[in-house]
Amino acid sequence: MEKFAHDTVMPYESSPLEKKEQVAGMFNDIAHRYDFLNRLLSGGIDVYWRKIALTQLKQLQPQKILDVATGTAEVAIMANKMLAPKQIIGVDISEGMLALGREKISKLGISDVITLETGDSEQLRFTDDEFDAITVAFGVRNFQRLLQGLQEMRRVLKPGGKLVVLEFSKPSGWGIKQSYQLYMRYATPLVGKWFSKNRNAYEYLNNSVQAFPEGEKFLQIMREAGFSNPHLKKLSFGICTIYCGSK
Repeated sequence: MEKFAHDTVMPYESSPLEKKEQVAGMFNDIAHRYDFLNRLLSGGIDVYWRKIALTQLKQLQPQKILDVATGTAEVAIMANKMLAPKQIIGVDISEGMLALGREKISKLGISDVITLETGDSEQLRFTDDEFDAITVAFGVRNFQRLLQGLQEMRRVLKPGGKLVVLEFSKPSGWGIKQSYQLYMRYATPLVGKWFSKNRNAYEYLNNSVQAFPEGEKFLQIMREAGFSNPHLKKLSFGICTIYCGSK
């Protein structure tokens, strides 16, 4: 299976554990501050990014959605509100994140629509052609085997189904590029250390963003995984990108 640079970027370089185990442990460790730090570090614009990503599914009107790397269920909850499907299943490798997501869902009284479960994106337990749509927000960077994860998601999509990926990217405009790099390299790990007591997690964020095969490179990987008509939409000067593909 083909490997990519970000596949080997680890949260804890000295750990003997493989990437997915390290990522699960990292998110378990920062789960209690994850949503707060997302809002803080992005200035709240991450909520806008998720909304724009989900609008890519409005015309499709999916009734059964899989949210991969669901974390604390931010996208799943927003998808329920925006798209009103019959069922949403969220999967994640971090039980700490899922526990917080289940609390949110219970408080909102939508447990009959959204269910969360522990799952590996590269070995999904679902049958072929099961979902109308799949979403992944800020998760594909954490895959240990990117191509395998994309192939698995395509497998469980119904023919005519759509994948929507939201992921960080690197802005290219002069001034914005330099400011972004400084912010990600220095400010983000420092703030992460202050509030989550885990600097490694936010150093990993920057390192994995830098190594990720973004833009046209990622579209080509989607094609290799079998997706039709892959295309992208850049947001906020290229700080974030939406990738879409169909089966």
